Amino acid sequence: MLNREFWSYSGERAVKTFAQAALAYLGTGTVGILAIDWVSMLSVSAGAALLSILTSIATLNGGKSKGE
Repeated sequence: MLNREFWSYSGERAVKTFAQAALAYLGTGTVGILAIDWVSMLSVSAGAALLSILTSIATLNGGKSKGE
């Protein structure tokens, strides 16, 4: 269920997803560190991390509904 182990795994996965989204954003042509739109990058990365956590919750029972 939603215990400490679940949140530990889901949090680690969300942090990795955040980093992957940030790297993908930076790889879209931004060259200089001063030219990066930090707010947009953080927004996109945070959204990806949230989706990762929601995916973890949605697949808590292996993706099966309670009736299956």
